Amino acid sequence: MTVSSPVLSVQPLGFPWATSDPFLFCAYHDDAYPRGNGRMGPAESLAGRDIGQDFSRKDGWSMYHGDSVPGFPAHPHRGFETVTIVRKGLIDHSDSLGATARFGGGDVQWVTAGRGIVHSEMFPLLETGQDNPLELFQIWLNLPQRSKMAQPHFTMLWNEQVPRRVFTDGEGRRTEVAVIAGRCGEVAPLAPPPDSWAAQADADVAIWTVRMEPGATWTLPAATGAGTQRTLYFFKGQAAQVAGEAVAGPVAIQLRADAEVPLVAGDGACEFLLLQGRPIAEPVAQYGPFVMNTAQEIQQALQDYRRTQFGGWSFGDAAPVHGSEPKRFAKYPDGRVEEPA
Repeated sequence: MTVSSPVLSVQPLGFPWATSDPFLFCAYHDDAYPRGNGRMGPAESLAGRDIGQDFSRKDGWSMYHGDSVPGFPAHPHRGFETVTIVRKGLIDHSDSLGATARFGGGDVQWVTAGRGIVHSEMFPLLETGQDNPLELFQIWLNLPQRSKMAQPHFTMLWNEQVPRRVFTDGEGRRTEVAVIAGRCGEVAPLAPPPDSWAAQADADVAIWTVRMEPGATWTLPAATGAGTQRTLYFFKGQAAQVAGEAVAGPVAIQLRADAEVPLVAGDGACEFLLLQGRPIAEPVAQYGPFVMNTAQEIQQALQDYRRTQFGGWSFGDAAPVHGSEPKRFAKYPDGRVEEPA
């Protein structure tokens, strides 16, 4: 790489993916779940799995913290946000605000944990006659100190509403960009939650997914903010060119944010996730699902959770699922029910 290259580094992807401030964490789940057993679990033996802590990817899938249905039963968060992008399959959400949802197939859920929330994220396997593939990103976006104790907020960005733009190169090859946060040229995103770092215009937060047809060319535009950090995750595809450099996936590519970056897909389709933002640049103290600025605030979070359970849990078990119908919906804490248009 030359000194003038916008490519700063290229690192292999692990689990979870390494991120830069203002992001804390990015987990990519790509599970080849088998047929369902009629009870929303896998129609396969669970023998040999460490049930409750199964991240084995045995046979191409994991149960995670679920015991009969895969997923993540009730657990707390404080001090940051989760942005969950579901590309395949479904998630059943329940939380201590009283909200529930079933979402997937391109939907995005954005939760500001703020002062504290308990939620579960289960992966119901509804199909009993065929496999149940699941693919999703969960991204943790930090909150600045002034927003750490904000009121928790739950919202859905439905697939049908997420802005997308298709760019066609001179050879007719297409690149599709889904804009979850941060403007992409003329394409403006849906509004983020009010206390999000992404709601601050000069934070320059962007979350985009990019899919390029084989051989397609497209130029990633320069970011607008001073000091913005930018990472491009090349997570699907064998080979691509990034600013003229040959890159073999899967890798995380740290980029200079002030430069345009030409991208060329290889012989197969290529997919990328872009995370960028101006750093919050505050101390980070983390203990599991609590992210604050000081160790004392972490201790306070633990005490508050033991005392209040962040509003309590009104569901019959720690891993609720929402029936056998695949219909997507969201029920908000005020009782309002929403379905995608």
